[in-house]
Amino acid sequence: MADYSPPDAKRRAGGKRNGKSGKVADFRYKRSSQPGKNRQGTQDKGAGRESARTDHPHRKSRRDSKPDGQNPQRIDPIVQRTGPHPRQAYAALDLGTNNCRLLIARPSGDGFTVIDAFSRVVKLGEGLANSGRLSDAAMDRTLSALSICAEKLRRRNVFLARSVATEACRRAANGPAFIERVRQETGIALDIISAEEEARLAVLGCHILLEQGEGPAIIFDIGGGSTELVLLEQGGRVPRILDWLSVPWGVVSLTDTVGRSEGDEAARVERFARMREIVSESFAPFAERIAEASKQADIRLLGTSGTVTTLASLHLELPHYDRKAVDGLIVPAHAMRGICQRLSGMSQAERGELPCIGHDRSELVVAGCAILESILDIWPAERLGVADRGIREGILRSLMASELQRPIPAEQQS
Repeated sequence: MADYSPPDAKRRAGGKRNGKSGKVADFRYKRSSQPGKNRQGTQDKGAGRESARTDHPHRKSRRDSKPDGQNPQRIDPIVQRTGPHPRQAYAALDLGTNNCRLLIARPSGDGFTVIDAFSRVVKLGEGLANSGRLSDAAMDRTLSALSICAEKLRRRNVFLARSVATEACRRAANGPAFIERVRQETGIALDIISAEEEARLAVLGCHILLEQGEGPAIIFDIGGGSTELVLLEQGGRVPRILDWLSVPWGVVSLTDTVGRSEGDEAARVERFARMREIVSESFAPFAERIAEASKQADIRLLGTSGTVTTLASLHLELPHYDRKAVDGLIVPAHAMRGICQRLSGMSQAERGELPCIGHDRSELVVAGCAILESILDIWPAERLGVADRGIREGILRSLMASELQRPIPAEQQS
């Protein structure tokens, strides 16, 4: 397995990286020292989508990567290491601003086979944009989901795992305290990763679905609390990262900042325009840097997020979500724009009645549409690739590559 040059997580955000430039925009959240309101023991019953059985792409070409060694792998206390073995179970847990997702898999050829998965909408970052803190109710919902993950890790006898937390825990004043509470109550040691590492793992997990072609491409990840964009070029077996950007606008943070009240159709149109304006302003420096590259004839675009998979499902008119139909799909960009415009004019109740959206996504999908359209503005690709894979798959590939390339001690050799 080959490696590629990722954003350098050890350097200061916004600094130069061997000729590459990068930026983590940090201009929105106002931290608060005020404690949250009374704790609530409610549990979020909304469940997200589980990953598919295997990691093999639909495409014939396949490229693999190994970890860059910048960030040592964190092993959860509940995991017992027994030495590298290709049939052992590996796990990746991604705690985002909106979702908690777990993937457990075994190596299979040059990929892996999923043996267990879990996904739940926990809304960890709900209200964070205004308070600067994780609320008690959100933390309780998340701990409930993480307890299920911990039980799955134990039951599957996971050999090696990495658990990461992203934007919500990065931004919250009480994020580190919550991480410690998770460790004490579930045994899961969450690693709060940087935006650079988040972008690296997303690319590592989904780049094999990027269309072949000449010239640059962009892979993006619209999350709950942030969006990452990575400019790269293909060459050899793996892409080379040229530039990247992370902004603190995801479907939750943008919705909370603009406001959840939608009003009548005219108010909804105005609200969507405000979202587009905010995101476009944050993309402006990156857009300027990639302007020349965006004028080339063959530019490609690949997105990994609930936003793009949901819109792809609507494009296909699926009666219910089907990962096999969506993962690796190539959709005309103008079709995605049309869906975005249609959804932005609907009420939340109307969106909730559409297949593959439902109540949980109906409130947040409009913010995702605003972010996607802003990406298409600065990178006007004719086609959009869709990936139902990302950080978890990137973690699994990193773990497996690292362990399977480690020499077996002499005393363990037969």
